[in-house]
Amino acid sequence: MRPLRYSINVTLDGCCDHRAIPADEELHRHAVENLDQADALLLGRVTYLMMEAAFRPPAQTGARPDLMEPFARTIDAKKKYVVSSTLDRVDWNAELVRGDLAKAVQQLKRESGNGLGTGGVKLPMALAELGLIDEYEFVVQPRLAGHWADIVRGAIEVGRLEAREPAGAQLGGGGDAV
Repeated sequence: MRPLRYSINVTLDGCCDHRAIPADEELHRHAVENLDQADALLLGRVTYLMMEAAFRPPAQTGARPDLMEPFARTIDAKKKYVVSSTLDRVDWNAELVRGDLAKAVQQLKRESGNGLGTGGVKLPMALAELGLIDEYEFVVQPRLAGHWADIVRGAIEVGRLEAREPAGAQLGGGGDAV
C-alpha cells in the first residue's frame, strides 16, 4: 500500500498562504525532493488550478524565476488526481476523482508505488478527518504572517500526530522541515 504524504509550508502563526511565504531556491529544491517521492499527486480543485496556472507549460520567457524551473518540470510530469465536484474536466496529466472520497483515496493508496503526495488546505483537512494521511510534513518558516488556517485540526482531533526528531534541513530563509 502506498502512503499518502501531506506537505505544507507554514509560518509561525500557522499561515500557509503561498503569497506570505517567500519561495527561495532551497524551498523549491525541497519541494522537488517531495514530489520525487510520489508517484502521483492528490489535489483539490483550488490547488490544482493554482498549480496549473503557475507551472503548466509553455510559460512565457521570464514569466517565473529560474529557481522555479526544476519544480515546474517535476510537477508538470506528475500524474495528478483532482478531487472536485465542480470541474467538468481536467487535462494536465490529470483525472477527476468523484464520489466517496474515502473509498476513492483508499483505492489509490492500494495501487502499487512509492506514494501519493498532497498539499493545500481544504482537501488535506478532509483527508485528515478521514484518517487517510500517513505522513505530515510542516515546513515551518520563521516569520509571522498575521493570518492563519487551521491546517492540523483533523489530525489533532483523531490523534494522528506523533512527535519526531526534526529533519534539520534548513529551508526557506532558515525554516526547518519537521
